[in-house]
Amino acid sequence: SMRVYDALRTDGVDAGRRAVSMIVGRDTSVLDAAGVTRAAVETIAENTSDGVIAPMLYTAIGGPVLGFVYKAVNTMDSMLGYVEPVVNFIPARISAYLMIAAAFIGGRQFDAKNAYSIFKRDRFNHASPNSAQTESVCAGALRVQLAGDAVYFGKLVKKKYIGDGLREIEYEDIKRANRLMYITAFLCELLS
Repeated sequence: SMRVYDALRTDGVDAGRRAVSMIVGRDTSVLDAAGVTRAAVETIAENTSDGVIAPMLYTAIGGPVLGFVYKAVNTMDSMLGYVEPVVNFIPARISAYLMIAAAFIGGRQFDAKNAYSIFKRDRFNHASPNSAQTESVCAGALRVQLAGDAVYFGKLVKKKYIGDGLREIEYEDIKRANRLMYITAFLCELLS
C-alpha cells in the first residue's frame, strides 16, 4: 500500500492506478486519485484482519502448522471468492474490536467514537460476511467513505457504501490506515 501512496504523491494518478492494480481485483483504469486511495485503504483494512490478525491468532492457538493451514485456506478463499467465510468469522470480529481499541489509543488522527458507530451500522455492508468488519472501523476512524460501486472486468458492480464521508479521502489516509493496522497488530500481540 505504501507503493500506492508513493506513486500518488510523487508521480500522480496514473502511477497510483498501476500500483494499486497490484493489490486489488477491480478495474483501476477508471479510478481517480480518490478511488485509488479508497481501494488502497480498503485493502489495508481488510488485510488487517485476514492478513495480519487472523494468522497471528491461528498461530498463537496452534503454532506454525495451524498458521500455515489458515494462510492456505485464506489464499484459496481470496482466489475463489469468499467460499470459506467460517475460518475468518471470529478473527474478523476480534480484529474489528482490536481496531476500535487501536483508534482509541491512536490519538487525534483517529475518531474512535465514529469508528465504533460506523462499525455497528455498516459491518455487514459487503458481499463477504467478514470484510466489512474492519473496513467499517477504518472508515469510521478516518471519517471517510469506503466501498461503493466498482468496475470488475468491464462490468459495474453495485456495492453498498461503508462510512459517512465526513471529509474527502486523501492519499495521506493510506499512511493513517497503515498506522491503524500497526497499532491493531501490536494490541493483538499483547493479547496472544
